[in-house]
Amino acid sequence: MSITELFCNVDDFCKEFEPKWQRYQLENGLRKRRRKSSLTLSEVMTIIIYFHQSNYRTFKSYYTKYVRRHLQDEFPGLVSYSWFIRLMAQAFVPLLMFLLSQRGQCTGISFIDSTSIKVCHNRRINRHKVFSGLAARGKTTMGWFFGFKLHLVVNDRGEILAFQLTPGNIDDRDPVQTLSKDLIGKLFADKGYISKALQEELLGNGLFLITGVRKNMKNQLMSMSDKLLLRKRSIIETINDQLKNISQIEHSRHCSFVNFLLNLFAGLIAYCLRPKKPSIRTDLLMPASVP
Repeated sequence: MSITELFCNVDDFCKEFEPKWQRYQLENGLRKRRRKSSLTLSEVMTIIIYFHQSNYRTFKSYYTKYVRRHLQDEFPGLVSYSWFIRLMAQAFVPLLMFLLSQRGQCTGISFIDSTSIKVCHNRRINRHKVFSGLAARGKTTMGWFFGFKLHLVVNDRGEILAFQLTPGNIDDRDPVQTLSKDLIGKLFADKGYISKALQEELLGNGLFLITGVRKNMKNQLMSMSDKLLLRKRSIIETINDQLKNISQIEHSRHCSFVNFLLNLFAGLIAYCLRPKKPSIRTDLLMPASVP
């Protein structure tokens, strides 16, 4: 997506959201000064999101070497890098609301998984202070890490339906009830989500949780279409890989928790606005009928 198309999408959202947001902000009865910035809210959000579509690895290099040099005509009111960092905090709530507005629709076929978001190297855990009391040690199939877990639910089109951020030591099954409250049909997951109690709770809400079985478990009867869809669960692993390596939601250079969340929201938005997403053709998964 070009930066012009991105700005149009963000600006249309801001025109509708910003008046409502200012109307419902808490007031203490005192007159507040609202200093007008040379950059509008939609311009700040566009610059933040567009970073996750660029090839730059650090936001400072992106802003100083690309935005300030090549996007001066698109953003005439550009400010210094240090001042823009201050403006970014004002886009926290609008970015979150814009992300929620970009979620896809449930198609009856959903996939759930979690991915680790490391905030520092394991050797520096004891010296780490930015996320002290927030991040936690966790373990995945790739080993131990220090940071958070991003829990995602996507549909067969690769669209994000729900997401939740938790400390790294939270069990993958804990957020499932919250993430799946608006889902219908079938939810496919890996063996880490095996739980008879959770399966019964979701079934009571009309949602079927389908997972693989461990070696020490008895085989379960499953239709051929469910077996084929369970094999296609790698779609959400591909999405997690793109979020980390293309949208850059994971790095160890954060200076504050707010900055971390801004980077996460913008990375998820950049993925949601991508025209081509990982998807599966459910019509080809059904076995051909025998005449």
